[in-house]
Amino acid sequence: MMTRRAMLALGGAGIAILSGAGRMSAGESFEITRSEAEWRALLTPAQFRVLREEDTERAFTSPLNDEKRAGTFHCAGCDLPLYSSKTKYDSGTGWPSFWEPLKNAVRTKPDWGILGKRTEVHCRRCGGHLGHVFNDGPKPTGKRYCMNGVAMTFRTA
Repeated sequence: MMTRRAMLALGGAGIAILSGAGRMSAGESFEITRSEAEWRALLTPAQFRVLREEDTERAFTSPLNDEKRAGTFHCAGCDLPLYSSKTKYDSGTGWPSFWEPLKNAVRTKPDWGILGKRTEVHCRRCGGHLGHVFNDGPKPTGKRYCMNGVAMTFRTA
């Protein structure tokens, strides 16, 4: 006989699975690894929430959304160059968006959440969560890499 408590526990476990709890894919390893304490010491609280806990910053809050200078966007966790300003565009979503990452900069994985399946984008070197990629971007790729600005830093050319 299933008790109410058991049903609630099962429901909570299902929600955790669908929301992506557990974060990093099993078996995936990264060049740069740190303990939670080391990441917390290195990152701001907002960066930690996004990069390490897969949170999302509020739309239109990142100064990088309005960045128009020539340069490169880097991972805030490990400083890996991720995107060229040449591929940045205004998607109107409130997050920095790009139609293509730099070669060998990011990796993707399925991300099941309350809204269904999406494709999560993370730094290939440290595994930091950057955002998601969608198939509604401009030519030539048709991709929209919708990134959290707090997950990146910018360096002018």
